Amino acid sequence: MNQSNLAINSLNDSDNNINVLVDPKDRKLSMVHMYVAFVAFIIGVFGGLLQGLARGGMIELPSWLGYYQILTAHGVLLALVFTTFFIYGFFFAGMGKTHGAFSNRLRKIGWAGYITMLAGTIITTIMILLNEASVLYTFYVPLQAHSLFYVGLTLVIVGSWIASAALLTHYFKWKKANPGKPTPLFGFMTTATLILWIVAGLGVATSVLYQILPWALGLTDEVNVLLTRTLFWYFGHPLVYFWIMPAYMIWYVVIPKVIGGRLFSSSLARLAFILFLLFSIPVGFHHQLMESGISELWKFIQTVLTFVVVVPSLLTAFSIFATFEQTAREKGGKGIIGWIKTLPWGDVRFFAPFMGMLAFIPAGAGGIINASFQLNAVVHNTLWVVGHFHLTVGTTVLLTFFGAAYWLIPALTGRRFTKHANRCGIVQTWLWMIGMFFMSGAMHLLGLFGAPRRTAYATYGDHPQALQWFEGIFASHITVAIGGVILTAAGVLMFYNFIYLAFRAPKGNTEFPITPDPDDTPHIPAFLENWKLWIGIVILLIIFAYTIPVYEMIVDAPPGSPPFNFLIR
Repeated sequence: MNQSNLAINSLNDSDNNINVLVDPKDRKLSMVHMYVAFVAFIIGVFGGLLQGLARGGMIELPSWLGYYQILTAHGVLLALVFTTFFIYGFFFAGMGKTHGAFSNRLRKIGWAGYITMLAGTIITTIMILLNEASVLYTFYVPLQAHSLFYVGLTLVIVGSWIASAALLTHYFKWKKANPGKPTPLFGFMTTATLILWIVAGLGVATSVLYQILPWALGLTDEVNVLLTRTLFWYFGHPLVYFWIMPAYMIWYVVIPKVIGGRLFSSSLARLAFILFLLFSIPVGFHHQLMESGISELWKFIQTVLTFVVVVPSLLTAFSIFATFEQTAREKGGKGIIGWIKTLPWGDVRFFAPFMGMLAFIPAGAGGIINASFQLNAVVHNTLWVVGHFHLTVGTTVLLTFFGAAYWLIPALTGRRFTKHANRCGIVQTWLWMIGMFFMSGAMHLLGLFGAPRRTAYATYGDHPQALQWFEGIFASHITVAIGGVILTAAGVLMFYNFIYLAFRAPKGNTEFPITPDPDDTPHIPAFLENWKLWIGIVILLIIFAYTIPVYEMIVDAPPGSPPFNFLIR
C-alpha cells in the first residue's frame, strides 16, 4: 500500500506540468464525452437492476414500464452509448497528449462529431423511454421500432465517423511532419481501432439506411431478415473489439507507466493490433451458426477465422504479463512468483484493469465455446451467452475503463487523484467483481440448464425444469438478481467517484500516464505502419468471406417479413 501511495502522490506533484501537453480546449472536448458516458452509465445500471429483479420474480414492474423496454435501455445505454462516448473521449485526450494539440479546424470537426452523436443518443433514448423501440440493442428484425429509433442510431454511427475523421487526420498530419519516425503507440492503436470501426460500421449503416429504415417508414412492406442479421453481425462482432481494443490500449500504453515500468515490446503490441484489424471483421457468421440460409462451408470458414483472433489476445497476454514481471524484477522482486508482490495492488489505476484481465481468462474460454459449432448448439440463445457478454464487456472492458477514469477525469478537470478516490475505487472494484461472480456465474449455469435469454419472468406453466431456474442453490434467477444488486451498488459508487473527481476533488495536477517508448521502438519493422497494405488485406478478407453468401441471400432471398411489434405495445 505504501508503494501505491507514493505512486498516487507522484501523480499529484504540484510541479508536474504534464497537463500543459494536453491543450485545455482538447481537454474540454474530451470531458464532454465523459459527461454523456457516465450519465448513460448510471441510467443503464438502474435499468439492469430492474431487469434482474423482475426476471427473478422479486418485483413486478408497473404497467407503464415494460421488461423489454428496460432491457433495451440497459443494452443501448451501457453497451453502445457509454462505451462509445468513453472511447472517443479517451482518444481525443490521448491523441492531444501524444501527438500535440488539435488544430482549430480538427477540433471543430471533433465537436461536430460529438454533437451528432449526442443528438442521435437523445433521439434513440426518447424512443426507448416512450416504449416505441423495445427491440433490444441488437434491434433484430422483424421486430420493428419507431423510425426515429433507427435515425438516432444512424446519427450515433455517423457522428462517430466524423469524430474519427478528426482523429485520423491528426494522426496522419503527425506522420507527415515526422517522416521516418515510428508513430507513438497510442496513435498507432487509435488508428487501427478507428479503421476497424469505420469498416465495420458500413455494414450496419447499409442495413439501416437501405433496408430497415424504409421498412419502418412504410416505404416497403417487407424486409429480408437473414440479410439484415448478417449485416448486423458483420458489424456486431468487430463492435466487441471496438470495445476491447481501447481496453488493450490502456493495458499496453498506460499500465506500464502506472506500475513504474516500460512496455515489454512495441513491435509485438503493434502486430497484435494489426491482427485484430485483419481478423475481427470477417467472422460474423459464428454468431449465426444456428441460422438457416447460410451454408455450412461459409460458417466453417468464418469460424476458422474466428479462432485466428485468439492469437493477438495471446500475444497481448504474453506482452502484458512480461511487462509486469520485467518491472517487478527491476524493483527487486524475486522468485518464480514472488515478484508479483512488488506490483502496486493498492492502486486502483492498476488493480481495476488487472481484475479485468483476470476476468478475461474465463471470458475468452467461453468465447471459444460460443464459436465452436457443436458446443454453440448447446448454449445458443441461453443465458450462458448473456453471462459471457457480461464477463467480456461488462467486466474486462468496464473495469479497465473504470481504472482509467480514476486518472483521466481529474487530469481533464484539473483536479487531484486523492487517496479517498483510490480507496473508494478499490471498494468499487471488489463490489463489481463479487457482483459479477454471482450474476455471470449463475447465468452461465442457468444457460447450461436451458434457461433462455431475452425473456421476462416465466415459469412456463410451472414446468418442473423452469421451476429449477428459480429454486437452485447457485444456478438461480434469484442469484442473478442478488449479483445485480451488488453490481448496482458498485455502479452507484463508480458514479459517485466520477462526480467527486470531476467536481469535488481538490484542484491540482494529475498526470496522464503514458508509458515510455519500449527499447525496440527504433527498430519497428516499417511494414507494420503500412496502412494501405493492411486496409487492402482487410478488404480482400471481407470480399472473400462475404461476397458469395450475401449474393446468395439477395438472389435466393426467402419471402420477406412484415413488421412485428407485439413487444412494443
